[in-house]
Amino acid sequence: MADDKSEQIGFHKGALTTLAKEREALLQLVGTCEQLMQMHLKGLKDLGIDLQAEAQKAAPASKKKLDEALED
Repeated sequence: MADDKSEQIGFHKGALTTLAKEREALLQLVGTCEQLMQMHLKGLKDLGIDLQAEAQKAAPASKKKLDEALED
């Protein structure tokens, strides 16, 4: 019985260690993705594209589509 408990403890500790490493890798990937997005946003801004204004223009159209989908 004690051996079974020790195996379960080992299993859970091993799983947590693996998941912690996976989370680290995921956070690194998210950080890299964020850096790339910021670079592209800056590039568009440098070219005179106002993404804030475009997002505001797109918002009413998106809301209208959502409202129509909810009515169906």
